[in-house]
Amino acid sequence: MTHPKETSPTTAMVLAAGFGRRMRPLTDQTPKPLLPVAGKPLIEHALERLQSIGIQRVVINLGYLGHKIRSCLGSGERWGMDIQYSVEHEERPLETAGGIINAMSLLGEAPFLVVNGDVWCDFDLSQWITHPLPKSCPGRLLMVPNPP
Repeated sequence: MTHPKETSPTTAMVLAAGFGRRMRPLTDQTPKPLLPVAGKPLIEHALERLQSIGIQRVVINLGYLGHKIRSCLGSGERWGMDIQYSVEHEERPLETAGGIINAMSLLGEAPFLVVNGDVWCDFDLSQWITHPLPKSCPGRLLMVPNPP
């Protein structure tokens, strides 16, 4: 993967294939990214944040109840984005690295962001757009404390 200094990511991957077991029974019929927070599904908050920093293409991996996510989000027109889907086996998710590898043909060669579709944090994603990766850096990882 190349990291041209003058190019900021315009593509993001949203991870949304997990079971959401810790949220049961809420996730028995609803995938965790579609659970509502502040009046809308968690994944919509992620899409809005990505759209606000200029992300134009989004790849979302689908697993458990993934058809419901696709039905809710559609093609991304509502956010002025192009949403594509990378489908995994509904009962055997590929986990984070496997999900990204499975979606590489949709993501392309340019740098891209990866965010969770079922997590919200207040980190300013525009910092990663305005400060692209140096050529010697394969990636960045933002970690936030897990609340009790």
